[in-house]
Amino acid sequence: MIAPQTSYARTGDVSIAYQIFGEGSVDLAFTPWIGGLEVALEQPRFMAFLERLAGFARVIRHDRRATGLSDRAALLPDLETQVDDLEAVLNATGSASTAMLGTGAGFGVAAMFAAMHPERTSALLLFGAKARSAPSDDYRWGRSESEFRRWLQLVELGWGTEDFAAKFVADNPSVSQDPEFVRWFAKTQRHWVTPGAAAAMLRQSYETDVRDILRTLRVPTLVMAREWRDPDADEYLASIIPGAEFVRLLGSDAMPWAGDFDAIVAEIERFLRVRRMPMAIDTVLATVLFTDMVGSTARAAALKDRKWSELVAEHDRIVRGTLGRFRGREQDHAGDGFLLIFDGPARAIRCACAISDALGRFGIEIRAGVHTGECTLVDGKLRGIAVHIGARLLEIAKPGQVLVSSTVKDLVAGSELAFHTVSRACLEIGESSLWSEAPGRPSRSSSSIGR
Repeated sequence: MIAPQTSYARTGDVSIAYQIFGEGSVDLAFTPWIGGLEVALEQPRFMAFLERLAGFARVIRHDRRATGLSDRAALLPDLETQVDDLEAVLNATGSASTAMLGTGAGFGVAAMFAAMHPERTSALLLFGAKARSAPSDDYRWGRSESEFRRWLQLVELGWGTEDFAAKFVADNPSVSQDPEFVRWFAKTQRHWVTPGAAAAMLRQSYETDVRDILRTLRVPTLVMAREWRDPDADEYLASIIPGAEFVRLLGSDAMPWAGDFDAIVAEIERFLRVRRMPMAIDTVLATVLFTDMVGSTARAAALKDRKWSELVAEHDRIVRGTLGRFRGREQDHAGDGFLLIFDGPARAIRCACAISDALGRFGIEIRAGVHTGECTLVDGKLRGIAVHIGARLLEIAKPGQVLVSSTVKDLVAGSELAFHTVSRACLEIGESSLWSEAPGRPSRSSSSIGR
């Protein structure tokens, strides 16, 4: 098969490189962790894997922003931005209903897209996916922080070299002794990202936890794994996805195009060929942002009716004027409080910070709470536990604070938003520095925060 032409999709001021492989009847977006659109095709096994998929699907691949053939950016994209870029590629290719194939650490964007856009996702197919990379009290698998730091040091020192590529490929016994495969993999690393960017991407992956997102999925899902160590980690991931089918395949190669990739392709084709009734989508994954004015009762009494009404009108104008810049929507409004919804957590946080900044110039101080979760629309109103959590965060926020749940924090790794722990349940974020937890008027701490 002739190698496809590389094209570009525009999203904002960034161009995302993509390719379409094959003319099958099903659209399939393939998001492996490692990219390099054109150099990847130099490997016969990778090419053969794509050809098998293209036998029944129109395969859509892209290089995420700041990598490969896509535009470079000052910052690596967080998960939310990666979903936006994938959506731009699908729009450019005319794909209205797409099956998502996410492999390895690249599965997060596929899962997040399926959760945010279930109406556009025909199926979710996962291979080698792990619910998270770091162990925790409720997740016993993954690399410890010390193990991860050692691995990160190897990446920073050896990325793009054949010696390091051989270590990376060691988990693929069918090709680990093939010098041509190792040479290709080293070249792919060099053409994809720099050593520093590779380390940053691994750190981002290590800090990301998508389990709460997986629990909200409402699309047909197939989870595939081989005979790796910690097999119960694969089964755990499948168990938290509603209605997911789990398949264990022979072999232990970590890359889907190594080992018996025909078995993987056969499972994908089988799953996509089954006719299913559309899943009822009565819930939506959303990020809720609650805001209200600090000390409004006392201020209203001091200002009297006319001046207070003018102040509230200015407050409302600023909130609504800021909202559109971050793709948010007004869901409810009562007095000096707002319930705003967003399709991404980072946008909600940045919107809250921008609102706080703009109102501060008028001497108006707010507090805010942000949470991402599953919501239900009832008579046009947003309902569900996610709404209650967001409201609770608002209740306990101090003046000038934006409190976010741990779910939100786990989804914005790599966004350059820095957090300060307030308690086990919530985290605090400020505009240019972190607020202290001292009662009364907050003072500035010395920790810096990025946008």
